[in-house]
Amino acid sequence: MLQSEQIKEAAAYIAARTTVQPEVGLIMGSGLGILGDYITDAVTIDYADIPHFPLSTVEGHAGELMIGKLASRPVVLMRGRFHMYEGYGPELTAFPVRVMKAIGVNKLLVTNAAGGINTSYEPGDLMLISDHINLTGRNPLIGPNLEEWGPRFPDMSEGYSRRMRQLAAETAEAQGFSLSEGVYVGVLGPSYETPAEIRMMRTMGADAVGMSTVAEVIAARHCGIEVLGISCISNMASGILDQPLSHEEVMETTERVKSRFLGLVNAVVPLL
Repeated sequence: MLQSEQIKEAAAYIAARTTVQPEVGLIMGSGLGILGDYITDAVTIDYADIPHFPLSTVEGHAGELMIGKLASRPVVLMRGRFHMYEGYGPELTAFPVRVMKAIGVNKLLVTNAAGGINTSYEPGDLMLISDHINLTGRNPLIGPNLEEWGPRFPDMSEGYSRRMRQLAAETAEAQGFSLSEGVYVGVLGPSYETPAEIRMMRTMGADAVGMSTVAEVIAARHCGIEVLGISCISNMASGILDQPLSHEEVMETTERVKSRFLGLVNAVVPLL
């Protein structure tokens, strides 16, 4: 079956289970799926029940799709995403974004837990993604182009919306804190980066590093979805501090900052 047909089949399955037509898509990173507790009139669908959807296998990723309203805005929320290090190709990690487009989404908020490369950052900081560097060596658009979804050669000069970044920055300021803004570098994983790799990334202009997001954003921009990206700096990247890295530290940090994160997202979603 062609991916275009798979997208339509998955979208039809979801649409048949809710009367809400979502406008904003939300993809939550490790430990950030708590946002789903704030969605009202929610319909929850297990990924396993959606035709052609992969399954989340990572701690902190619940593996559920929620459709409802967040601060009165109709949304669809992914509680957990798919990563290429789980064995999925980039076209599968980006598959839900195209399904979102098919059910009406035209704005996407993508979040992740990331390692801080910029030494002015501290664990717990929230960073607006201004741009990304794709070091995965993979792209979800490789292969025959789905002409009905977007052009063969999509523009990525504004992968992350300036307009939406400004809204987020103003929202954070009104709540009494500031957001950093920086470049996210996406890597394949699942091993954490070496200190030498982090030094290379800093030289390239990267401020934070993670194992997700880039394929989703490429697919979103390909089909005309406007994107806002927020990284939670969950730890400092390899070699910056004299300590080993662990997924437990990521989860602990996201738990610590969840109130600030939730306040920001709840306030900014109605404005997108």
